[in-house]
Amino acid sequence: MELRQLEHFIAVADELNFSRAARRVHLVQSALSASIARLEKELGVALVDRSRRQITLSAAGAVFLTQAHEVLAAARRARDAVVKYQDQLAGTVQLGTLMSAGALDLPAALGKFRTRYPLIQVRLQQSAAGSVGHLAAIADGTLDLALISTPGRTVAAVDVQPLTSEPLLFVCRPEHHLAGHNTVDVADLSGEHLIQFAPGWGVRRMVDQALADAGVTVATTYEVADYHTAAELTRHRLGSTIMPATDAGRFPDLRALPLQPEVRWTLYLAAPRHLSPAAAALADELLRPVPDR
Repeated sequence: MELRQLEHFIAVADELNFSRAARRVHLVQSALSASIARLEKELGVALVDRSRRQITLSAAGAVFLTQAHEVLAAARRARDAVVKYQDQLAGTVQLGTLMSAGALDLPAALGKFRTRYPLIQVRLQQSAAGSVGHLAAIADGTLDLALISTPGRTVAAVDVQPLTSEPLLFVCRPEHHLAGHNTVDVADLSGEHLIQFAPGWGVRRMVDQALADAGVTVATTYEVADYHTAAELTRHRLGSTIMPATDAGRFPDLRALPLQPEVRWTLYLAAPRHLSPAAAALADELLRPVPDR
């Protein structure tokens, strides 16, 4: 059974005349009669009483007419529901993320993107190797886009654009000997027990570089994979840590102090030179201005 057969039957039911009904649906009368006959054969029941000069609907035809109208109305509603998507982008975007997006409100950005492009699926992936792992995945095509915080060793096939920037802060217990300072000189961290992050992570590479520039050696007591764990270990007197200002602000029971000289953590968007339309649309959303701290 096809929708056009229902349209043919409704025309016959309305006109009660094959000739007028045929003109209404733009068919010759013989073609319309054949369409109704096929419908009746498929249903196994006569829908039209042809025994008189003026055709009428059979009892089955009268019941079927109501159902035919409902089916066509449902079909129109289905078409109307999807017509707004006719020219919309579709596809899947693999986005590499970090344990923090700093001042970038990633959930809000993804929410706006989904509203604009409901047919695009975004899959979030993290890498144990942090930014370095994401850059490698962009280069080999495993990821379409990635948030990274260390652009220093990009490859020719990868473009990197800054999204937002903020200072790194020294985070310690309130009773720590540096907690009463307004700022912490990097040189004063000599011998400090630091809770750090994996060597491939951007924040770790920035901290290591700042320490090296100051000629300072610290004791890395733990390497962890998220800021909450670093904060929890700090609370338990197992060391101090360094993290971006946005994330440090999530632990108000700990002291968070700017470093001198300032060490800035910057979030970047990494992308291959050639993007799919879906990935390009997401990149545009993520590149909307975000205020620095």
